[in-house]
Amino acid sequence: MRRGASAAAAAIVLAGIVTAAGPAAAATTCTPRIQVLGSLGDDVYNPGNPQNQGVLALGAGKLSVGVSGAQPVYWTGTTLHKVPLPAAGLQGELLAVNKSGLMVGRVHGAEGYVFTYRAGATAITPLPGSDYAYGEADVNDAGYVVSRNRAGVGIVWKDGQKVRELPLPAEAGPGTSVELVTAVNNKGDILGLAKQDYEDPGTGGHLSGSHPVIWPGDGGPARYLAPSGQESYVQDLDESGHVVGYDWYGPGYQYKPWTWTPPYTAAGTSPGVLNTHPYGTFEAISPTTKVTVGTAKFHPEEQTLPDQAQLWPGTGPVLALPRLAANQASAAESVSDDGRVGGAAVNAKGKLKPVIWTCATKQAYLPQR
Repeated sequence: MRRGASAAAAAIVLAGIVTAAGPAAAATTCTPRIQVLGSLGDDVYNPGNPQNQGVLALGAGKLSVGVSGAQPVYWTGTTLHKVPLPAAGLQGELLAVNKSGLMVGRVHGAEGYVFTYRAGATAITPLPGSDYAYGEADVNDAGYVVSRNRAGVGIVWKDGQKVRELPLPAEAGPGTSVELVTAVNNKGDILGLAKQDYEDPGTGGHLSGSHPVIWPGDGGPARYLAPSGQESYVQDLDESGHVVGYDWYGPGYQYKPWTWTPPYTAAGTSPGVLNTHPYGTFEAISPTTKVTVGTAKFHPEEQTLPDQAQLWPGTGPVLALPRLAANQASAAESVSDDGRVGGAAVNAKGKLKPVIWTCATKQAYLPQR
């Protein structure tokens, strides 16, 4: 699953920066550093667009998964392993992995699909009916895989077979479909986004908008989360149902990190943005410790400062994660309960690399302005 890290304790002042102290257990089991993983290709960071390098999910032990050179890959430690795609020229990424090592990815293109894979296998397993090349996907520890198809229907698979479709909330209006299915936790709660696009033949009016949706694992009816901005992009949820994502507040890239708490009847809240950047996202939350990560941003065409990976311990301000090289961009995409944060960062030569921040809460700091 796309999750994990450790809760922060009190902040301490050290060498002119505020550093978040992690729990004692994390301090004894990891050393704060930035691991640069093996990579394919020679990519550069492209603000405002998906990256062709990055650690998108963290598995058990030293396993991590993601993308390198626009190819689905996984790593054991820092060693890269390519996923065997069925034909040359295909592109994709691994999006999620569970505790038993079941990986979930997608292949891009007109004939794209979602697939599962296990380390060392000679072939991937395409999932039936998964014909949406650019959506999200996730897997929980029980092996349930979630995504959507081209027709805008959310789907759940188990053991390579489709087991059910996800219904829209009862209050969904005409012309509504599932835009994204982004996460599933071990309780079976599923998170996604529904989008309405409808021309009323009677009035000629156009009804549109995106709405975050939760499908409860207890079998209860699907329901909308209370909106917080113009549009809410929900990205991940933890075992207690806390949801993280970001809201869009206007033109350009005016994103603001946001969180929602069960039972989702009240609008979400935001801890604000990193104090050096006007915008930012939350992309992932740890399974049990509420550590959340994402990326602090400027408008892609107005890069006063490069993007920077950020971490929120669950209380207090949003903190920065160290850059791999001075004045170079970074982004965080995944977080685990053992203190790791996965993402991508640009090195001193200007090249984008997949990276893992170990013992991340002990590295996080509040920049001095």
